[in-house]
Amino acid sequence: MSPRQTCLACLDREPPALFEAALWIAAEHDPALQPAEVLRDLNGLQQQVSAGLPNLPAAELAQPLLRRLNELDFHEDDDSPLKPQVALLHKVLQRRRGQPLSLALLALELAQRLQIPLQGVNFPGHFLLRVPGADHLLDPCGGRRLYTRDCRELLLRHLGASAELSANHLLSCDARSMLLRLSRNLRQLHLLAEDYLAALKDAERVLLLGTPTVGDHLARAELYQRLDCPQAERFDVQHALLLCDDPAQRMLLSERLRQLSTAPALH
Repeated sequence: MSPRQTCLACLDREPPALFEAALWIAAEHDPALQPAEVLRDLNGLQQQVSAGLPNLPAAELAQPLLRRLNELDFHEDDDSPLKPQVALLHKVLQRRRGQPLSLALLALELAQRLQIPLQGVNFPGHFLLRVPGADHLLDPCGGRRLYTRDCRELLLRHLGASAELSANHLLSCDARSMLLRLSRNLRQLHLLAEDYLAALKDAERVLLLGTPTVGDHLARAELYQRLDCPQAERFDVQHALLLCDDPAQRMLLSERLRQLSTAPALH
């Protein structure tokens, strides 16, 4: 099977093999990557983490796990601009730097191996974690506890003063949702790096992993535009128009389709 097919097959396992699936996403961009080898090498990190955990019940070990990773030099990457390596898990393991989501994926894998209850929370702008039943969330970048006020401040910082915290922002999410967010992150990072073919792989995967949105189709249309593929661009603009319910945006999309339809064919 191809890396993408193997990635999707990982989601069909019970429980889903989330970390391995994310490694297969990285393998789409790095043909030399062998996910099985990375998973074996992770045993050493697991032992390092486990040796530094306090003697507490498993339900109380999520925050110590995150703090232990921080002690082992796993931190949020603060480079600007960010590069795709912050979301490619094998690079995150090599550099010990990553986005909150990629650090969370590592923590979730180690938590599963060590039987520590931990869940992902698809919080806007900054992926978070939670222990089931806890009254707080955890920042995967060091383990800081976030209560409702902290979450509201985090939301305002990422989305602006008009953002309002809702219960939906605090819900746990499944493996597919995390891979969808990872793929969207990579799509944007590869776009910023002007690696349009790599971004196109991520854009295609996004459309396979979740229910396509207007934004997802327009993101792929932008890549096709940069790659001078007007027919493929037109396909995505058409699908965006079908999904769009904003009258002003529909007018813009209709005009864009008209221009694409009258553009001279390339030979």
